Amino acid sequence: MDDDLFNLLSRVDTPTVCNAIEVVQGKRGFQGFTRGTMVCTEPGLAVVGYAATAQIAALAPPTEQPEVIRARRMAYYRAMFDAPRPCVAVIEDLDYPNCIGAYWGEVNTTIHKGFGLSGALTNGVVRDLGDLPQGFPVIAGSVGPSHGFVHVRSVGQPVRVMGLEVHQGDLVHADRHGAVVVPPDVRGSLATAIRKLQETERLVLDPARAPGFDFTDFEVAWAAFEKART
Repeated sequence: MDDDLFNLLSRVDTPTVCNAIEVVQGKRGFQGFTRGTMVCTEPGLAVVGYAATAQIAALAPPTEQPEVIRARRMAYYRAMFDAPRPCVAVIEDLDYPNCIGAYWGEVNTTIHKGFGLSGALTNGVVRDLGDLPQGFPVIAGSVGPSHGFVHVRSVGQPVRVMGLEVHQGDLVHADRHGAVVVPPDVRGSLATAIRKLQETERLVLDPARAPGFDFTDFEVAWAAFEKART
């Protein structure tokens, strides 16, 4: 992903990316996006980057020896630190849909931002909403007060977050609407598709926002819109 594509993706929302993928593919039916309503700690920002994946759990305390748990925790942080940039932490909470442990709070978000990650995507819990560092959005499944018995279960494997399967290194775009994985075969055409999509939508949006917009104006605008899409 070159800087131009990264900067463009950082400026658009996730629905635009979903639509642009369909433009590149020339059809509807793209499935690589989250389902259900998610919580975003910074609604005005999009998160863009390559996925660094892990699994956590928090309902019950770990049964392994403390040194094993600590070693896995440190391996997790090392993996996040070493992951290619830009990077998004994509964390599956294995307790879903009964998640109770907030892995993402003031301490963990600050650490990940300090490592240089762009943000986090999880089906789990976020907390400390008034104390999270700016510029590190967390898109989560819910908000809650406690960390429970939260601990890392595995690092680097494929994960499933709100119906979206994410593999290590996948290109992820996420915001207050949810998240999408950008298929590798569309990346080279994605910027052109986004710009085409924006130009096409303006054929309807500009007239609709103009004073005196009536049904005749709509018919003309919609005809131009449909022609541009074919």
